[in-house]
Amino acid sequence: MIKHIVTWKLKATDEAGKAAAYTAVAGALMPLASSVPSLVSLTVARNGAYPDTNWDIVLIGEYATFDDLEAYQVHPEHQAAAAIVREHVAERASIDFEF
Repeated sequence: MIKHIVTWKLKATDEAGKAAAYTAVAGALMPLASSVPSLVSLTVARNGAYPDTNWDIVLIGEYATFDDLEAYQVHPEHQAAAAIVREHVAERASIDFEF
């Protein structure tokens, strides 16, 4: 199995802006769980502690193989969701590993 973890810092700095951005990001990403065949599981969550040092949003995806992760990356619905995410994000970090 492959775990794909992405974290984002949002452009918004105020609580209302961060909440609205999270709603937009999660709303774009969560439907992928049922529409991208190579995706085994998907979690999108907002940071709950240490807002001054932690990142704002995390995505955790699981895939059977790295090829399945690549299929997710190029899937048209993921590409459309990623465009929405980029509208709200200032920074991105990610890691992909086998477990």
